[in-house]
Amino acid sequence: MAEEKWVVMVTAQTPTNIAVIKYWGKRDEVRILPINDSISVTLDPDHLCTLTTVAVSPSFDRDRMWLNGKEISLSGSRYQNCLREIRSRADDVEDKEKGIKIAKKDWEKLHLHIASHNNFPTAAGLASSAAGFACLVFALAKLMNVNEDPSQLSAIARQGSGSACRSLFGGFVKWNMGNKEDGSDSVAVQLVDDKHWDDLVIIIAVVSSRQKETSSTSGMRESVETSLLLQHRAKEVVPVRILQMEEAIKNRDFTSFTKLTCSDSNQFHAVCMDTSPPIFYMNDTSHRIISLVEKWNHSAGTPEIAYTFDAGPNAVMIARNRKVAVELLQGLLYCFPPKPDTDMKSYVLGDTSIVKEAGLEGELPQGIKDKIGSQDQKGEVSYFICSRPGRGPVVLQDQTQALLHPQTGLPK
Repeated sequence: MAEEKWVVMVTAQTPTNIAVIKYWGKRDEVRILPINDSISVTLDPDHLCTLTTVAVSPSFDRDRMWLNGKEISLSGSRYQNCLREIRSRADDVEDKEKGIKIAKKDWEKLHLHIASHNNFPTAAGLASSAAGFACLVFALAKLMNVNEDPSQLSAIARQGSGSACRSLFGGFVKWNMGNKEDGSDSVAVQLVDDKHWDDLVIIIAVVSSRQKETSSTSGMRESVETSLLLQHRAKEVVPVRILQMEEAIKNRDFTSFTKLTCSDSNQFHAVCMDTSPPIFYMNDTSHRIISLVEKWNHSAGTPEIAYTFDAGPNAVMIARNRKVAVELLQGLLYCFPPKPDTDMKSYVLGDTSIVKEAGLEGELPQGIKDKIGSQDQKGEVSYFICSRPGRGPVVLQDQTQALLHPQTGLPK
């Protein structure tokens, strides 16, 4: 290994995911092993993603990490577990252009710099830790020439954040809970890719981007210890729903998909209420959005929109096609208008072409008014994000997108 002060870097982009059959509760807190299977949809990384640059250099004196521009500690067990597992699988790396060789045995001695940035709020119930740990593991695996498939890598990412294992694939993804004590069979697998059901449009109402009062980790622990409903859910309800959901996704059966998605979200929040003390992740605006979607589907005579809420008040609405999504956005903006001084460009993010199609000038069409019913109170929404099912992680070749400086390995 050459003695000069070189820096080798990799930058990766990883999507976030939204569970349609929820993961809630661990049977092993250290290895992060769940008490039930779960299924998620990966969101288009152009709209919601984590960008991570990882660098190695003999000049680094310790492992360091910066998240959204701020240096954070890597001493936590979740980071340490991921770093240990990846380092143990590292292989020889050669950069012929720079004349750098890193032998397999050198990885134990070399230190890393990691910079990570989410293009959406951290810890607000938008699965930021899932995208973050998935991106960390994916980028490090590329840097260290780790020869493992995405499912094997998912078992490492899982040790950082359970849901992270599902962000190593695009499309619809299943996390198998596994049965082995060591967790080696608790891995994610792709059910279908992002092109399989590309009619779907996803609209997220960010009701609050504040950090939640009860973290998912402590919430799960309390539910496992105190909720009888959770035990029933894990043993009796989820195994049946998983099979039904796999079938609905395979057949693009939106009616079954909606019924399962909404029911599972509602049961997850019922488990939170059944926990002692009860956990409230949703708020009045969340409940108003549920009511709006239920009225809409009833009025349409067939399910056109599914809703799901993770551990936070933000609503994820999945429209069966673009036409429905355009009408839904019109209805949402009528019920939850931006404040007078808010620019529409900062109120609807992501795939903004839907805003153009929604043609927001003039009166709301009567057909949409009929679907949403009377909406007297104006709710509180910070902003909307329009997205769709998306691909899995990728390495970014464009060095200008790196978050660390190529000469120093420090944040730009």
